[in-house]
Amino acid sequence: MTQTTVAVTCGDPAGVGLDLIAPAWRALRDEMVFALIGDPSHLPPDVPVGIITDISQAACVMPHAVPVLLLDIPGPRCPGNPQAAQAPSILRSIEIGAKLAQSGKASALCTLPIHKQALAKGADFRHPGHTEFLAYLAGVDDVVMMLASPILRVIPITIHIPLSEVPKALTSALLKRRIRITHTALIQQFGITAPRLAVAGLNPHAGEGGRMGREEIDVISPVLDDLRTEGINLSGPLSADTLFHSAARAGYDAAICMYHDQALVPIKTLDFDRGVNITLGLPYLRTSPDHGTAFDIAGTDRGNPTSLIAALRLAGGLE
Repeated sequence: MTQTTVAVTCGDPAGVGLDLIAPAWRALRDEMVFALIGDPSHLPPDVPVGIITDISQAACVMPHAVPVLLLDIPGPRCPGNPQAAQAPSILRSIEIGAKLAQSGKASALCTLPIHKQALAKGADFRHPGHTEFLAYLAGVDDVVMMLASPILRVIPITIHIPLSEVPKALTSALLKRRIRITHTALIQQFGITAPRLAVAGLNPHAGEGGRMGREEIDVISPVLDDLRTEGINLSGPLSADTLFHSAARAGYDAAICMYHDQALVPIKTLDFDRGVNITLGLPYLRTSPDHGTAFDIAGTDRGNPTSLIAALRLAGGLE
């Protein structure tokens, strides 16, 4: 068993994340160490729990119980019904986990899913999402969200904004910066010596020479030309509708997409259960399962732990 410890945030207690901690612990307790930052009373009653006061104690607890770094969260867990009063504690769990990872006391951070609307209502949460909040906490200017599974890696250049705002947000500077971050992370975190990046166009058929939009001509192609002079292996801009079939996927290590659903629909369709959310550009490794809060099945034992197990294994250096 590796002695490095992954910090795990509690996510929204109303979501499915806490249901999956026990099966993940049973699957991984002989392979790695993780510690949940949260309230032990929110775990299912049949889950063995070992309360710790310092994350360094997790390794001793892991073989026989789920290590829980105690964080008092007001009120009981209400599966499917997020509680506004719990929002500040949910954010506090993220802050503690990020601090542990950035200080090196935790080897990585794995975050259970949050519900941004509930956090905004209960704690005036103003960040677009988890990824941006972690960037703020780390004091970095920009990070990249990657969704990865054994068969596909995708990066949305723009993330949590309305589709109508994507063309304006898709600037040359943003595209160039996030491609560079992705290229560097694939080398440093994934061990890919010479990453191959496939870049989707924004418009249908990648604009079809300007007939369906000029973003490919005015923004995307010039950026790709500039980055190729830096030695980055780029193909595109490519039509997104032919980018994700099996033969196409064999030709690249990651697909750069222009907006949220262009990236997430393919990976969630092809490999939903094994998808892992990874934040590139932080000073530590952060992963998260890709299933969301799934309020409709929280507390029902219908949740699938496959994505959480994959996220923990990746955070723990097992994949």
